[in-house]
Amino acid sequence: MSRAEHRHTRRRSGGAFVAEGPDVGGVWHDRPVTGKTTTEQRLRDLALLRRVRDRIDRDYAAPLDVEALARGVHMSAGHLSREFRNAYGESPYSYLMTRRIERAMALLRKGDMTVTETCFAVGCSSLGTFSTRFTELVGISPGAYRRQAARTTAGIPSCMAKKVTRPVRSR
Repeated sequence: MSRAEHRHTRRRSGGAFVAEGPDVGGVWHDRPVTGKTTTEQRLRDLALLRRVRDRIDRDYAAPLDVEALARGVHMSAGHLSREFRNAYGESPYSYLMTRRIERAMALLRKGDMTVTETCFAVGCSSLGTFSTRFTELVGISPGAYRRQAARTTAGIPSCMAKKVTRPVRSR
């Protein structure tokens, strides 16, 4: 910021503003010092939210929490949760659990892992929480799904089985 601009910088509640000069009517207008418009900021936030979503998709089996995800994009956990819900219709934790359940469904369809092994393979640390969330999303318990999936998807290619058996959030 130049010295001339610095002279015209004023503090308002919420940050610094720069006086741009009088318009035709002689009225001075202020703009934020950052120079970013709300549209630019919104696009920047959406790009950061895509990074969070991509990290969840990539690292779903790792121990992730909202605070760590927020630190990765330099946001507060509350702001990340609000913006993520506005953009994608669900909280980051809910999105993470949906990804984990989708992956668990694929592993259970294969039939070579137990429910407990599947739970830990997809990054859940509590079998009870995993079973509860699985039942909420899929409609049946993981054990029942494992038994049923062997019959239901027999003869269907795995790429189609994933599409047919994808969980649908009812809320």
